[in-house]
Amino acid sequence: MSHTWNVLIHLFDAEDVAPDGRVTAAHAVLRTSAGTTLDGYGRARRNPQDPAVQEIGEELAAARALRDLADRLLSATSDDISAIEHGRIRLLR
Repeated sequence: MSHTWNVLIHLFDAEDVAPDGRVTAAHAVLRTSAGTTLDGYGRARRNPQDPAVQEIGEELAAARALRDLADRLLSATSDDISAIEHGRIRLLR
């Protein structure tokens, strides 16, 4: 049996933080085959002295959002196992 999980990454300029376009934000959304969703968030801020290369900010914000999503997925997994085992467990990373 195989399942497909999808991750969408939404990228946008965080105008609310820096209206000059120096901050890129990412929102990663995991949707499992069972319909469960988890979210991860990340941001990247460009130093004003650095050249404006949009793709670098997007890569960094996306990477941070995926890392946040992975941490949240590990936490959810730990909670699920704890509920089955009726006690606290610790997953190694």
